[in-house]
Amino acid sequence: MFEGDNTASGQVATLFAAGHGDTVTVTRQADRLEAVAGGQSLASFRFETGTRRLTLLESRAQPELGERALAAVIEALIGWEPTIDRLHLDLRDDADLADRSCSSGLALHDGPELSVLPAMAMQRRANWLSAPSREPYPADPILTEGRRHPRRPPKPLGVVYARHIPWLGQTVSFRALTLDDVPLFNRWMNDPRVAAFWQEEGDHEKHRAYLSGLIADPHMIPMIGSFDDRPFGYFEIYWAKENRIAPFYDVDDWDRGWHVAVGEDAVRGRAYISAWLPSLMHYLFLDDPRTQRIVGEPAAHHTQQLRNLDISGFARLKNFDFPHKRASLVMLLRERFFGDRLWQPAPARSGSAETAR
Repeated sequence: MFEGDNTASGQVATLFAAGHGDTVTVTRQADRLEAVAGGQSLASFRFETGTRRLTLLESRAQPELGERALAAVIEALIGWEPTIDRLHLDLRDDADLADRSCSSGLALHDGPELSVLPAMAMQRRANWLSAPSREPYPADPILTEGRRHPRRPPKPLGVVYARHIPWLGQTVSFRALTLDDVPLFNRWMNDPRVAAFWQEEGDHEKHRAYLSGLIADPHMIPMIGSFDDRPFGYFEIYWAKENRIAPFYDVDDWDRGWHVAVGEDAVRGRAYISAWLPSLMHYLFLDDPRTQRIVGEPAAHHTQQLRNLDISGFARLKNFDFPHKRASLVMLLRERFFGDRLWQPAPARSGSAETAR
């Protein structure tokens, strides 16, 4: 994840991999890029816009830090140059860095050269997840209320994901909700705009009981989204196999789903939706590489929301009936998200995905 802005002298970004040491700062002036940590330069590069070639000029870091520096520079370039579909990489005979990069999927051998594919680079977990070294949880089938599904991993704590948004100059992050968030949740649920869709108005006691139930439920993860550490919205992440949506389609063991309530008016609008929505999808795909599909079940009459989901890559499969609403089944494929580079903003249209339940 990186955070930064554009300055008169060039573009600047700060990038760090949560839980993996010091912040890495990436600076760009003309065709030169430099990665700095702890006040010391780790590596410098030259980027040729026309040929899309990234050349290592000098590396002063140990191998692991050298790979972090390269990953930081690549993420910054993907953010600054969203049309890049392939980077040509020249590491100047640094065989160790080349081996590390190819082993981790950051780069790949492309004939005699090395290349970077954004779709692969964006699937590496280290730049965005707080626990990137955590392995996928072992598959162990169990039964819950007659539904057979994999045993789910322990619930995460604290911040789970963060990513810099170049067009906002802010960092979006998601963290696990705690009962300390009851007052915030209560205020949002009693906002008329949120209540119109969620219908969860009530007092602190009601909301404490509601959230306590979700925290105790292995298939649900309530979360808070923030921009630069300022909370803006509430999210419910779920494993679809154990969810109410499961009977309505051919559900897979690792399908994920989500609900959202954006509670802060200042964070509404296309610029913010195009930041948090793809970032949430990015997190769900990174969290478990076995997740190939993300589903949702918005109200079938919510045409603005459905349009926004459409331009974000979700396919509308069918309408169906819950006891409490007529819903549309929507689905996003991993292959489409990364293949079509949907972490970037889609073309602007009117619409809203800010109160999906």
